[in-house]
Amino acid sequence: MTYSVVALSGDGSRLGVAAASRSLAVGAAVPALAPGVGAVVTQAYTNQRFRALGLQLLREGLEPAEVIARLARVDEQFDRRQVGVVDAHGRTAAWTGPACTAWAGAFEGEGYVVLGNFLAGPAVVGGMRRAMDDGPADPLPARLLSALEAAQAAGGDSRGQQSAVLRVVSNAAEDVWPPLSEVD
Repeated sequence: MTYSVVALSGDGSRLGVAAASRSLAVGAAVPALAPGVGAVVTQAYTNQRFRALGLQLLREGLEPAEVIARLARVDEQFDRRQVGVVDAHGRTAAWTGPACTAWAGAFEGEGYVVLGNFLAGPAVVGGMRRAMDDGPADPLPARLLSALEAAQAAGGDSRGQQSAVLRVVSNAAEDVWPPLSEVD
């Protein structure tokens, strides 16, 4: 139902998320970002509690893979979830539950995660990956938008898109508001 990219900018100064979905109001349900902490996306059969809990666990010093392991422990339906996490240091982790609607998958790159479910096929995630790898020095909003455009060009959500979000924040802990870039 959704494809997303979660990333730290090449220079480490920005955190960002972009997503598109057949579901309405993807920006209200899928992403969470905190300056100096990291970014989390929760999708497929979205568990919105993961947004705040994921950021809390990152604040406590857990690495992204540990965050996902903790989320799994508190959710009886974790096999239906898809989660991507990037921390303020660019460490990454992704989970695609075996009960996510096909095609579903993820890729962890240097400082980013691309993931999606209910996709036209694996080329969607592959296109996002190439877009992220092709422009590591580009401004983060442009990289995120390029990843969404590549996903759409590869077929995107197999049912179409009705909403999208692009949100970028400073990676400096003292910069708590407002987002540097936001479109929802």
